[in-house]
Amino acid sequence: MNLRQLAEALGAELTGSRGTEKVLGITGLENAAAGHVAYVGSEARLREAEEGPALALIAPLGLSGSAKPLIQAASVQLAYARALALLAPASGGPAAGVDPTAQIGSNVVIGEGAAIGAHAVVGDGAEIGRGAQVYPLVALGRGAAVGEESVIHPNVTIYERVRIGARVVVQAGTVIGSEGFGYVQDGDRHVRMPHIGTVIIEDEVEIGANVTIDRGTTGATVIGQGTKIDNLVHVAHNVKVGGNCILAGQVGISGSVTLGDGVMMAGQAGVVDHVAVGDGAQGAARAGILSDVPSGAVVMGMPARPRGEQLRIEAATRRLPELVRQVRELRRQVSELQRRLEDDSD
Repeated sequence: MNLRQLAEALGAELTGSRGTEKVLGITGLENAAAGHVAYVGSEARLREAEEGPALALIAPLGLSGSAKPLIQAASVQLAYARALALLAPASGGPAAGVDPTAQIGSNVVIGEGAAIGAHAVVGDGAEIGRGAQVYPLVALGRGAAVGEESVIHPNVTIYERVRIGARVVVQAGTVIGSEGFGYVQDGDRHVRMPHIGTVIIEDEVEIGANVTIDRGTTGATVIGQGTKIDNLVHVAHNVKVGGNCILAGQVGISGSVTLGDGVMMAGQAGVVDHVAVGDGAQGAARAGILSDVPSGAVVMGMPARPRGEQLRIEAATRRLPELVRQVRELRRQVSELQRRLEDDSD
């Protein structure tokens, strides 16, 4: 497409050009070449952009003084993401149809245009929706379902009766529907608690690589619509994750936790079992959440506390060596005063 078409597709404003120049690619400023449209997030990088070979710049509204054409948007990052999606090369997934090496069970329903790759295994009674892509070496259990236009990457394991919604993306190596970590004590033995529930992944969820999502003991573990989960996240049995949440890498969610809509958990944050985290709350990196968090709160630290309180604690902690020296000096002075008082009394 040309610059004018790109700007229109992004709902952005084009300045400094008639827009007939052909766009050859979208890139960050560091990798720009002739014909590329480069991302400039702030005025501070405009001079660097001016000296480079980029054809045009995706830039914030109100930025001026550039000799290059500008595609200006209220959210530069959002415009950049949409531009990349528009011009991204095809993913190269499996071709529509069933690969001859795939193992398909009985009573399987395969939608129009769906693709099942080499050596995939699909259990009895499973359903694969219209236009879905099941990559090679995927295992789909009995009675499981993958919604329309969803993409299941290689080596994903989806256990029996798990329900995957529409336009879901699951990256390689993820396991959905494994039994939860539940045991009952019988003397000195650990007796497994059977997990006979399921997992429900709602529409437009994206799940990273090597994520594990356990099935419910009874009932369902649920991942709400539009939620995005990073690599190496663990979601335990009977967890309810709301819509449009963000769970960053190595987050751990214990059993029967409830996360409201729009919750954000940064890397390595953890939540203990049976805790409720309200809508729009945020857990900072490595936060250890041990009790309920109200809607909209930002917590950090271990145990997690409100952000302002934890920052004051950390500031005080940095002063500990100085405070210890002061206490030692005060104790020395008190001891000296006591000694003098005792001498005077004699």
